[in-house]
Amino acid sequence: MKKTIALLFTIFTLGVYAQDSIVSVPEKRWDMFKYDIGNMFKGVAYSYSRPFQWKGQQWAQFGGVLAGTGAVYLADEETSEFFKRQREGVPNVFREYGELYGSPENNYLATSGVYLVGLITKNEKLRRTGVLLISSATSAGFLQQVLKSAVGRARPVAERGKDTFDPFNPHRNYNSFPSGHALLAFTNAYAIGKQFKSPWVKAGVYTLGAIPGISRIWDGQHWLSDFVFAVAISVATVESIDRYLDRKYDEKYNDRSKKMSWNLNFGPGTLGVVLQF
Repeated sequence: MKKTIALLFTIFTLGVYAQDSIVSVPEKRWDMFKYDIGNMFKGVAYSYSRPFQWKGQQWAQFGGVLAGTGAVYLADEETSEFFKRQREGVPNVFREYGELYGSPENNYLATSGVYLVGLITKNEKLRRTGVLLISSATSAGFLQQVLKSAVGRARPVAERGKDTFDPFNPHRNYNSFPSGHALLAFTNAYAIGKQFKSPWVKAGVYTLGAIPGISRIWDGQHWLSDFVFAVAISVATVESIDRYLDRKYDEKYNDRSKKMSWNLNFGPGTLGVVLQF
């Protein structure tokens, strides 16, 4: 099952580039590999340095993410019960996909496959995408591990409620915030989605990327706010590293004229988080 998921991810990504092969400089694969590895490490470092460069708009966006997460947090008990009630009605294929694809080993198996194909075929677009995928997952993944330990939030399965926090508790039941499955899977989806112009295709890719995180809510392993904040980290990390890679590769994925925004929708019995792109 793990190999099947990784293979499907690689085939899906390769389909984006089937008719687009761009050879970059340097031309030798070993030199390409060294260049790309260097950009992976530099991309991770760049993403961690960005908060020190934030100005008013960036801090306002960060405040919006915190406010949105806080609003979802208020309804965590109710949303958790709602999602868990839906679990038995979800087809097994979605539940298995959600559990396996969001794991770190499967994530790196899939993303490394994308990069290696790009390296072997000397396809700059695939190589750049692989660099973006690997460096984004590394940056966001390390951050979420630190946050999980430092926040120490109890998982729903611990049955201690949404307000229980025990920082640096080594037990996995106190590693709920943010969701690692949601973060890794949506990081991949957001990076892949940047390759498409159609909002419908993007929405489809993002939906596939959201399933692993949602599956963890079904299973009582995470709260909805864990998922929301993980998605925010994913988007911010990919955007940051992708802009850095624009300086290093001929392939450009960023349309500076378009902005992404988050909105909260409230209504009778409704709480929604909307990502506009």
